[in-house]
Amino acid sequence: MKASRAQTALPLAVQRALRQLGDDISTARRRRNLTIALVAERAFVGRNTITRVERGDPGVALGIYATVLFVLGLADGLKTLADPMKDQVGQTLEAERLPRRARTPKTGSN
Repeated sequence: MKASRAQTALPLAVQRALRQLGDDISTARRRRNLTIALVAERAFVGRNTITRVERGDPGVALGIYATVLFVLGLADGLKTLADPMKDQVGQTLEAERLPRRARTPKTGSN
């Protein structure tokens, strides 16, 4: 399969994070004493796809990663991936946009 430009231009930090995620998924599967075939069956994908997930392949759809995490009982971690309360950059930008002082709303009648 031909790699997309987005995959070939993937930042190194993201590549490393995906590899770590794949390694963590592999460790979780093995700790649960589950075979690749069993996880694949429960996730409704092929064994090759699970192997690619465990390698951290960026070409595997996010939904498949999420399903595999669900099969392993680890899907709750997905809820906090982009939690606005943990987004320091977003919070800083929002604070910079706040008005310096509060103003009373003008009324329409004189």
